[in-house]
Amino acid sequence: MTTLPDSPHEDFGRYLTVLTGWREFVASSTAEQMTMLSLAEYNSLSKEDKYAYDEDRLDHHARLQVVATSTVRHTVTCGRRLIILNRGSISARRGLIVSGPANTGKTIALTQLGLAHEISDRRRHPGQDERIPVIYITVPPAATPRMIAAEFARFLGLPVLRSSNITDLTEAVVGVCTKARSGLVLVDEIHNISLQTRHGAEASDTLKYFSERIPATFAYAGIDIEEGGLLSGTRGDQIAGRFTSVATHPFPYNAEWKALVAQMEANLLLDQHKPGTLTRLDRFIHTRTSGMIGTLSHQIRGAAVDAILTGTQKITKAGLLAVDLDIASRRKRPPGPGPSAPDPQT
Repeated sequence: MTTLPDSPHEDFGRYLTVLTGWREFVASSTAEQMTMLSLAEYNSLSKEDKYAYDEDRLDHHARLQVVATSTVRHTVTCGRRLIILNRGSISARRGLIVSGPANTGKTIALTQLGLAHEISDRRRHPGQDERIPVIYITVPPAATPRMIAAEFARFLGLPVLRSSNITDLTEAVVGVCTKARSGLVLVDEIHNISLQTRHGAEASDTLKYFSERIPATFAYAGIDIEEGGLLSGTRGDQIAGRFTSVATHPFPYNAEWKALVAQMEANLLLDQHKPGTLTRLDRFIHTRTSGMIGTLSHQIRGAAVDAILTGTQKITKAGLLAVDLDIASRRKRPPGPGPSAPDPQT
């Protein structure tokens, strides 16, 4: 059974922005899913074993399996295509931008692309544990060039000292990434870079420099990038000319939405939950979450956690209503065009 960390410091390695955290994410995503005990098996457990089993179930629902939406599949297809096309490129490699409103699955799509590449790289190069196929960083608010370089260094476990200047950090990062055969660099929260400021423009130049020095495909994700300032001016034109865009949107109430709810319900480990309860409530859930995949995930996972903590072991409409949702889900949004259609060959 999964054990919880004994201290917050042990949990630090779970963050995706450090290599140990990314590797744990890959391991947990590829591990066998936990199976649910029958009511009779559960009742036969000792008090301590019941507690451990419930803790494992809480952990399972906290990390509930990602559903492969059409947006995720399209992102993975586009990203892997670019990775293959960039293998023979010496410079001016093509990249990918995942852009859309908050809570519409941008980070999910980005990390699933990284997961797909990591698994593919391990299959192509078995036993080569020194490889670091994927780098994942987030852009800090008001990022400076040194802050960008420091994020790369922290992911790789390189020391970031006060005395370390950007040249030292950059050279160290490029050296490790090149030696470790990094093939994909994921940059989240890219909207934190504004080309309207000097530091923002320099931070953008730093990412461009990394993309020229590291033989990898770069994939960005951020909120409404095309409406922001990242693609404006000469620097923005350079980015727009080298990056493909995948848009995320709130999901309309359609067959895919129904399938998303059904799949998430199938992943529940609640022995008193009646299958089909959530699928019958899928329109209500869509109205409540405004079709946002991030809010949907929080809604169902939160209700599942409550069901375990309260002992009801099932999700009902009342249980869904008891979960407080984000403010954005309560705002009225104009209907979007829906998520990007999956590649026909996916």
